[in-house]
Amino acid sequence: MQRINPISSLTGRINVPGDKSISHRTLMLAALANGNSEISGLNTGQDVQQTQLIISALGAKVENDKGTCLVEGGKLKTPNQVLDVGNSGTGIRLLTGLLSGIPIRTVIDGDSSIQSRPMDRVIFPLRKMGADIRSKEDNGYAPLEITGKELVGIEYEMPMPSAQVKSAILFAGLSAQTPTTVLETQPTRTHTEELMTMCGVDLKTNQNKITVAPGRPEPFKHKVEGDPSQAAFWAVAGTIVQNSHIEIENLYLGPTRTGFIAVLQRMGADLQINPETGELVIRSAQLQATHVAAHEIPSMIDEIPILAVAAACAEGTTVFEGLSELRVKETNRLETIQSELTHIGIAVEIDQDSLIIHGGPIAGGNVNSHGDHRIAMACAVAALISESSIHIEGWEAISTSYPDFTNDLECLSGEGV
Repeated sequence: MQRINPISSLTGRINVPGDKSISHRTLMLAALANGNSEISGLNTGQDVQQTQLIISALGAKVENDKGTCLVEGGKLKTPNQVLDVGNSGTGIRLLTGLLSGIPIRTVIDGDSSIQSRPMDRVIFPLRKMGADIRSKEDNGYAPLEITGKELVGIEYEMPMPSAQVKSAILFAGLSAQTPTTVLETQPTRTHTEELMTMCGVDLKTNQNKITVAPGRPEPFKHKVEGDPSQAAFWAVAGTIVQNSHIEIENLYLGPTRTGFIAVLQRMGADLQINPETGELVIRSAQLQATHVAAHEIPSMIDEIPILAVAAACAEGTTVFEGLSELRVKETNRLETIQSELTHIGIAVEIDQDSLIIHGGPIAGGNVNSHGDHRIAMACAVAALISESSIHIEGWEAISTSYPDFTNDLECLSGEGV
C-alpha cells in the first residue's frame, strides 16, 4: 500500500515515458521487417517489456543498449512457449492480427484481466479474412490458439471506434493476398497508419477509409516520443495544485491523442503546447465543469480516470457521455472510477454509459487500484489536494506503464513519497 500526502506545489521539468501505444507497434513492425531496426525511447513499463519478450520468442533478435532497442526481424518461427502479454490489451489484440497471416502456430495469453477482456471484436473480422483462431471453449476470451494461414483482404466497417481492432485488421492485411480496407465511423488513434507508412508499407487513407496492401515493412530507425496519456496526470496535477509550474518535454502531440488537453482548456486549465517541440507547459488554474460528448471520447479514452479527478476539483457538475468502452479495460473502469472516487469523498454517478461527477472537496481515505495503473495514478493525483492522505492498495500496478511515476512526483514536489 502506498500513501500519498497533500502537497503545496509542483514545479520542475520532466520527461514522461515513451508512448506505450507507439512502443508496441514499433516492436511488432520491427519483428516483421526483414533486417535491422533501431528504436529509441521505448516505454519502460511491463506491458512493453512483455512485447519485447514475445517478439524474441517468435525469433526476432532483440538487444537493448543504452536506451536503444535493436531488433533484427523478418524470420518469425513457431515459439516453444505460450506468448504472455501480461496486462496488455494492445499487445494481445494487435498480435492476434499480426500472427493470423504468419505460417506458424502460436498460443497467446495474459493475466486474469486479459482473460476477462472480450476478443470477439478482433476474432470476427480476422475470421472473415480466413484466420484460424480458437479461443478456450470457443468463448471469445484468451488464451487464443492461432494457426497462421493464407488470408484474403476484406472491407470491414467498424461497429465501434477502436484503434486496437483497426490495427489488428491492418496488421493481418500485411499478410493477405489482396488489399484490406477498414471503414471507421469515428476517428481513432492513427499510430498504426503513421508507423506503417514510415516503414514503407503501401497504406492509403481517404477520410474514414484506410486501405493497406499486402507486403512487409522495411527496417527503420525511430525515436518514440513521450506518452501524452502519462502527461495527462501532470496536466491535471499541475492545474489543481496551487503555485505549480510544470514543463514536460518531447511529447507526442498528434491530433488523435490530445483530446484531454482540449477538455482541460475548456474547463479553464492553463496549458500551453508546442506541437513542433513536443512541449507542454502547465500552470495552476481554477476549473469549471464541462460536458464531454460521446464523439469526443475516442481521443481521450485512456485519460478518463484522471479527467474524472479534474472534474471532482471543478466548480459544478461534469458529465462524460459514451463510456461503454471503459467497461472492457484493465478493469470495468467505469465502475472502478465510481467506487474508488466515492471512497475518498467525491460524488460520482453512473447513468448507463455516462459518468456524472459533482465538484467538491476530496476527503482522503483508502482506495484500491484493482490492478489498474491509471486508477492508481489518478488517485495519487487526487491525494495531492485532499484533506488528508490517500492510501492506495495495488500501487505496484503503475509498473505497467509508468514505473518512475513516484520518482517524478518526488522531483516535482520536492518531498518524499
